Amino acid sequence: MPWLGLGVWQGRPEDGPHVEAAVRTAIEAGYRSIDTASAYENERGVGRAVRESGVPREEIFVTTKVANPEHGYDKTLRAVDQSLRELNIDYVDLFLIHWPVSVRASFLDTWRALEKVYAEGKVKAIGVSNFQIHHLEKLIGASVVVPAVNQVEYHPRLTQLELHSYCKSKGIQLEAWSPLMLGRVLEEPVIQELSERYGRTPAQIVLRWDLQNGVVTIPKSSNPKRIHENAELFGFELSAADMEQLNGLNRNERSGMDPDKFEQLWSW
Repeated sequence: MPWLGLGVWQGRPEDGPHVEAAVRTAIEAGYRSIDTASAYENERGVGRAVRESGVPREEIFVTTKVANPEHGYDKTLRAVDQSLRELNIDYVDLFLIHWPVSVRASFLDTWRALEKVYAEGKVKAIGVSNFQIHHLEKLIGASVVVPAVNQVEYHPRLTQLELHSYCKSKGIQLEAWSPLMLGRVLEEPVIQELSERYGRTPAQIVLRWDLQNGVVTIPKSSNPKRIHENAELFGFELSAADMEQLNGLNRNERSGMDPDKFEQLWSW
């Protein structure tokens, strides 16, 4: 799984050409991981860009996700087939449960379906998104396959140290969505100062912090300049002292929904 990928959340279906252009730009800039979801309604555009990129399919890591209304064993099996049709590719590299909700069905039933398609080879790996420790414990305690990935909101204002430690102990790779906190975290004086000192953009400082913490990162952008800038993370390294400064920015502050509150809203 590549350490850097492109997220395409909010790339709406009516913006199809823009989504495709962003994915093409990212692949040309060296990205080899694209993260989409059934709920984003742009899998078709993502798949077209991947197919027409000229890069062999096996070199591009494609992630998609089971949407909340698709929970349940049979519905998830249909959802996987639908995503494969929309993407128009033979397999998905990583299929995630998007949120730990139970919409008339337990996410444990959803996971059983993902275990089945994993065994069949339709997907190369399966994982989860937005799962807290108690969700993971429930899942692991009732499953055969341990999630390969847990994709969660992660940035210097939300470091989730306990969750990260738990995932490491279980061999689960943490992956960051909203790694730049919709740009809000870039206003931090510490990040501005490090940007000037290292001669890097504030976004590059934060994304490099992700990588040095062992967290896969998938910044979202449709701006070609930013897509290229965000890829330039491998030519420098933050010092241990600067990493500690960034770690110290944690406020347990979210830009998105708290998974437990989200679960309460959906689990009816």
